[in-house]
Amino acid sequence: MPNPSRRGRSSVLIVIVIAELVVALVTAGGVVLAFRHIDGRIEAGEPIHHRVHRAAPSLPTSSLNILLMGTDSRDCAGCGIDHETGEGGSDTTILLHIADGRRSAYGISIPRDTLVDRPDCTVNGKTVPGDHDAVWNVAYAVGGPECTVEQVEAVTGIYVDSYLTVDFGGFKGMVDAIHGVEVCIPEPVDDPIAHIHFDAGVQTLDPDQALQYVRERHSTANSDLGRMKRQQAFIASMIGKVKSAGTLTRPDRLFRFASALAGSIQTSPDLAGAGPLVRLASSLRHADLQHIKFVTAPTVDFPVGDPNWGRLKFTAEAPQLWQRVIHDAPLGELGRSAISAKNPKGSKADAASNGLCS
Repeated sequence: MPNPSRRGRSSVLIVIVIAELVVALVTAGGVVLAFRHIDGRIEAGEPIHHRVHRAAPSLPTSSLNILLMGTDSRDCAGCGIDHETGEGGSDTTILLHIADGRRSAYGISIPRDTLVDRPDCTVNGKTVPGDHDAVWNVAYAVGGPECTVEQVEAVTGIYVDSYLTVDFGGFKGMVDAIHGVEVCIPEPVDDPIAHIHFDAGVQTLDPDQALQYVRERHSTANSDLGRMKRQQAFIASMIGKVKSAGTLTRPDRLFRFASALAGSIQTSPDLAGAGPLVRLASSLRHADLQHIKFVTAPTVDFPVGDPNWGRLKFTAEAPQLWQRVIHDAPLGELGRSAISAKNPKGSKADAASNGLCS
């Protein structure tokens, strides 16, 4: 069975691709133009074989759970900056919970190295065997997005309505479409392993630089967990850029933004087309930046000397977080270190500990 390296690849945190497509593109003309262009070009994946039941019927403005995954494919031009090929895993998994009323949302990042009991899953009518103490992102490597969805439902008890995956090329195209994304880097980055270098300070990153920034993990704080925080901050800043007047009033940029995703995403059958995405956009048009937040699922390292040292396990707070999603409750204290689209840096303490400007 494939076992992705714990230190090899990193993939783009497309925490909020759906939010960028359907929350940010709030002008009806731009939405229709962009989504008509990509209608029929979105790949439909396997239907979801649910392991839990939805608590109540889904209505146009009821709560919604969408699983977002970033693949580690290096097939696009300029995407192989780390000189690795990728092994088909989803180093990025984010559960996006959209609250009842569709005015707020939070994304929960699940670290790729977390150990869980992966269930058997079904792909193309065939059973993919599960495993005990399996690395989280192996589910995608052995069974694609559908197996990852089944893993989420089995581990958390959360009903997943839909899923969406995107590759590196789609990420770069989105950054290019909005003419770069601004970040603040507190200290110079000099990574001789992945050949990534950045000066300190506020700067606008182009597509290649953006991909380097969100994949950097060798020279900045807290390895993968710190990288996840930086990715969350980047995507939060990206949402702000997409929602800015400079983008929303430019149909050409909206068009390019949507075009960047064509051929780069795969969704569950219910989202594979312009119609479903436009309807989702309409239901989310009142969402506000300060009410779009990102947190990381509570995990802890296995102790040094443990056979699983180098991996992570969920803490006792994780089930509390799952219950908040199930009952459509706000994050509360579990969101104390959240990053919001309005404040991509998060708190000063979190910024300092995760390689972000305070």
